[in-house]
Amino acid sequence: MSARRKAAVAAMALGPLALTGLSAAPAAAHGSMGDPVSRVFQCFGEGPESPKSEACKAAVAAGGTQALYDWNGVRIGDAGGRHQELIPDGKLCSAGNEAFKGLDLARADWPATSVSGGEHTFKYRVTAPHKGTFTVYITKPGYDPSQPLAWDDLDLADPVATSTDPAAVDGFYTFSGTLPERSGQQLLYAIWQRSDSPEAFYSCSDVTFGGAQAGGGTKDDGGGTDKGEDAATDDTPKEAPAPAPSATAPSEQQIEAGAEKSTVENHGHGDDDPATTADPVAADTGNQVKAAGGTQDLAETGGDDSTPYLMIGGAAALALGSAALFASARRRTATGRHGR
Repeated sequence: MSARRKAAVAAMALGPLALTGLSAAPAAAHGSMGDPVSRVFQCFGEGPESPKSEACKAAVAAGGTQALYDWNGVRIGDAGGRHQELIPDGKLCSAGNEAFKGLDLARADWPATSVSGGEHTFKYRVTAPHKGTFTVYITKPGYDPSQPLAWDDLDLADPVATSTDPAAVDGFYTFSGTLPERSGQQLLYAIWQRSDSPEAFYSCSDVTFGGAQAGGGTKDDGGGTDKGEDAATDDTPKEAPAPAPSATAPSEQQIEAGAEKSTVENHGHGDDDPATTADPVAADTGNQVKAAGGTQDLAETGGDDSTPYLMIGGAAALALGSAALFASARRRTATGRHGR
């Protein structure tokens, strides 16, 4: 084989590799509820090595620190909407993943966010945007946080929020919902089911209504006891349960500092599950990344806005290189013909 032919073959072999190298690196996966802050995100913010709250200390004792560094990876790669089928009672907060079992601990002192009934704005902290639907459920009246969380504890017939493909802005998906009237401590269970993959993400956020203490409140809690009437007829002082500590989401600085210890990122996805993909099933021209300087729609694949430009640049470079090689070959051939 001539030197010119060998060079052409080598260029053709290296072309796809060169183009791959020019494409954008995959993003880290994926996200968790930021407001009201989820258990795993809260405990990560406290510091995996030395958490402050008793609940987070217990979670580390049960499952170790790595689960907190991997706060954005409570997921099932092949969920495909089969949440109740795949996640057993008592393991909702870990999504049935043994690595996150500390999040399933049944206790009334999980740090909680104070909320009230009515319209509420949810903020989901995302590290790799994808297309999909968020659904948030709340526990039923009479929920007992000291008991393992079961599917039957959630008001599955009436989610408090549902949002499909919200825009990702400044690292958060933001969408609205309506919280019902509740008292005392409750729990919000969020499911993010991707539409471009069967993968789904899960989170538990502890909340207290009206700043009420855990287990407190004056309304009928669904168990048949009217606490207001009891208070009027019983003069015996009752010791109220200790309030749950206030929850606080971690700062961006904490997120960045802990990222290097995360094991979630793996080809952009944190798993070797072939059913999980960063790519949409089909192109959607209504949700493509806009031109530089414009508004981004980041609900698609987890790549940033440099991805298409890098791919186009790689393809252009490959095409130019091939054209130059072809032109050089023609010139040499022509020169050889005229020289004979």
